[in-house]
Amino acid sequence: MARTDYVNDPAAPPANSVVPSVTVVVRNVDGEVLLIHKVDNDRWALPGGGHDIGETITQTAVREVKEETGLDVEIVRLTGTYTNPNHVMAYDNGEVRQQFSLCFEGRLIGGKAREDGVETKAVRWVNPSQLDTLNMHPSMRLRIAHALDTERRQPYLG
Repeated sequence: MARTDYVNDPAAPPANSVVPSVTVVVRNVDGEVLLIHKVDNDRWALPGGGHDIGETITQTAVREVKEETGLDVEIVRLTGTYTNPNHVMAYDNGEVRQQFSLCFEGRLIGGKAREDGVETKAVRWVNPSQLDTLNMHPSMRLRIAHALDTERRQPYLG
């Protein structure tokens, strides 16, 4: 399903749903960040997705990383909350979601990297210095910056 992100855009359609979701920042031993190339908007992003009934939010984070990348992680900490009502995602089925996302730091514990062919068309480890070369939504760049900020002691609350 195709999607368009709007941030602070007066032409954005009004939100008609809110779905709690997660993203996860995972780094390898070389300090590279795990990214996925998304099918729905053709952009690079952190692995993540919507919260399902019956699971904790950290179980959602672990499940989404596994589904989208084939990798197993454990959640280390919350790095930020992202609930900007002026950031909406319009889907081609008429749903327009207000952003509601929690971002976590995850530690790699196993698995083999692979795309899922449904939500992800590529999985890649990327050096943070190379992030500017990728087609990535600003909201993903913000999450990564907050997670990698070693001076930040508290999660971002916004």
